[in-house]
Amino acid sequence: MTLDIVSYGRRGPGGRLHLGSDEIAQVQRTVGRVPEVMVKVSGGARDVGGVEAHLRYISRHGKLPLEIDEGLAQQGRGAAREIATDWQLELCRSQYKPKPAQGQKDTRAKLVHNIVLSMPAGTPPEKVLAAARVFARENFALQYRYAMALHTDQPHPHVHLVVKCEHEFEPGKRLYIRKDTLRQWREQFAALMREQGVAANATPRQVRGQVRKPYRDPIHHRLRAQRVFAQLPVAERDGHRTPKPSSVMRTKLEKLLRQLKEGWAASDGGQAKMRDTRKEVLANWHATAEILRRQGEARLAARVDRFTEGMPAVQTDDQRLAERWRETEKSRVLARADAKLPGPKVR
Repeated sequence: MTLDIVSYGRRGPGGRLHLGSDEIAQVQRTVGRVPEVMVKVSGGARDVGGVEAHLRYISRHGKLPLEIDEGLAQQGRGAAREIATDWQLELCRSQYKPKPAQGQKDTRAKLVHNIVLSMPAGTPPEKVLAAARVFARENFALQYRYAMALHTDQPHPHVHLVVKCEHEFEPGKRLYIRKDTLRQWREQFAALMREQGVAANATPRQVRGQVRKPYRDPIHHRLRAQRVFAQLPVAERDGHRTPKPSSVMRTKLEKLLRQLKEGWAASDGGQAKMRDTRKEVLANWHATAEILRRQGEARLAARVDRFTEGMPAVQTDDQRLAERWRETEKSRVLARADAKLPGPKVR
């Protein structure tokens, strides 16, 4: 996999590499750590009931309006069913396949894709929604039916977009979402946010020096709930349910603690691949800096150098957890030692 910093290195007269103004702007945004947009597929339903359930979820059971591709908004408890009926999902060919038995893999084709368009905390929600409207219109209008809803109940404003998979006018044509599709969508959504006057960028995490893979949604939500609960004052915790810990993270941590107590080193599985990826990223950044210097962009090239020097060390999840565990144990030892020290006598 080639991780170019910009999709670009074009050859000019005499075979000289150069960067265009758009590419230089991309580099400026990245080294300036401009907020990154997020575009992800969060799943999709394979039957009409699943589609209706997700539409009810994103509309908060009728409390939020659902904007549809016809430019209208529907709201209320019956909106989800009305939209699903209007999309004629029961006529999709995948509906003829039987539902798999419990425990068997569901091989039915998706009826809809569930997509999330998100911006970091502090972004004006109305601008996220405005950019999402244009994004949906440019990619799906008059081809694939869709509905969307804006959520502001979390710090980061985001839009849930439900898109029908089957084309409206070309039988057999379906919407397929691949990695390259998501990359293009991220870049497009970032550009639309900039048109709204909001600083936004879209670069792969490896290019920014991030090696940690994002957790899957259920794990992410549980970890976030635990962090929020832990930050609550003790007096305010009575009215909140204690979040259940992530079973995946608990299993990973228990295994790691057993290994550390037995004197094993934290697993470096996958670190070699991470190092190779980092080496490739750094090579591309260094090449970009050299091109910038040749083009008279010495100050930006220097910023690129500082950006690469500040990239965090490559660590696997196990190594990161082991480091945090050692730091926690060290803090506990120091706290116990401080508690044993004789303090001033109180009279």
